[in-house]
Amino acid sequence: MTLSPPDTARRSTPRSLPVALVAAVRPKQWVKNVLVFAAPGAAGVLDEPAVALDAFVAFLCFCTVSAGTYLLNDAGDVEQDRLHPTKRHRPIAAGEVPVGLARVLGPALLVAGVAAAVASRWQLGVVLGGYVVLTTTYTVWLKHVAVLDVLAVAAGFVLRAIAGGAATDLPISDWFFIVASFGSLFMVAGKRHAEAAALGDDAVSTRRSMEAYTPSYLAYLRSVSSGVVLVAYCLWAFEKAALVDGSVPWFQISIVPFAAAVLRYAQLVDAGEGGAPEELVLRDRILQALALLWAVAFGLGTYAT
Repeated sequence: MTLSPPDTARRSTPRSLPVALVAAVRPKQWVKNVLVFAAPGAAGVLDEPAVALDAFVAFLCFCTVSAGTYLLNDAGDVEQDRLHPTKRHRPIAAGEVPVGLARVLGPALLVAGVAAAVASRWQLGVVLGGYVVLTTTYTVWLKHVAVLDVLAVAAGFVLRAIAGGAATDLPISDWFFIVASFGSLFMVAGKRHAEAAALGDDAVSTRRSMEAYTPSYLAYLRSVSSGVVLVAYCLWAFEKAALVDGSVPWFQISIVPFAAAVLRYAQLVDAGEGGAPEELVLRDRILQALALLWAVAFGLGTYAT
C-alpha cells in the first residue's frame, strides 16, 4: 500500500512553523489535564490558595509533558498518520513541522516538565515520571498490543487524577480512584469504537491493535466500565453524604446529572462520535449542561455543608 500525500484541502496555504508547532502540541487536548484538580476539589480544599497553587503547578507540568509526548508520538507515527483521514492534517504528518525538530523538542519538554514537578514536590515528580515512562512505552510498544493499548491510555488519565493528590499532599479516596479508573476506560473504549466506525477496514493500517477489536468486544468494554462507574459513584456519593450534616442531600442529588451524563456520552459514542473525547465534551451542549448541574450539586455538598 502506498502512502497517501497529506490532504491540504482544508487550508489554502501551509501554516508557519510557530503556528504549526502550537498546533502540534495539541493545546485543545490539555483540557484532559484539568483532572489534576479533581482530587483536591473532591476533598473540599481547592478553595485554599496554597492548595490551588500546587494543583495549578501540577497542571502546568502535565501540559508541558503532554506537549512533549504528542510531538514524539506524532513523529513516530508520521507514516501511519498520513494514511488517516484526519490525522494526516497534523503538522508533522503534513510536513509543516520537521520530524527531526519534533524529536528534539519532545524530549526537552519531557525533561522540563518532570524537573519542574520534582522542584515543586518530589511525589508529583514521581507520578509525572511514571506518566512519561507510560507514554513512552505506549508510543514504542503498547499502542500495537490489543487491550494493553486501551489500558495504557486509561492509565494516563488516572495518573493525572493521582497527580492532583500527590501535588497537594492529599490521600486518594478508594471510590474516587475506582470512578477515575473505569471512567477513563469507558472513554478510551468509546474512542476505539469511534475509530473503528470511522475507518472501517482501513483501521488496521493506522493502528495494528485495531484488528483485535470487534464491535461486540468494544461494546462489552463500554458496558462493563460504564456499569462500574455508575455503581462506584453512587457508593462514593452516599459515603460522602454520611460524613456531612446537611439539610439538603446534595451528594445524592449529584447522582442524577452524573448518571445522565454517562448515559448521554454512551449515546454519542454509540453513534460513533467518541473519537476525540475532549472535543466531544467541548461541543455537546447537553453534556455541558449536565456537567454544570453535577458540579453545582457536588460543589454545594462539598463546600456548603
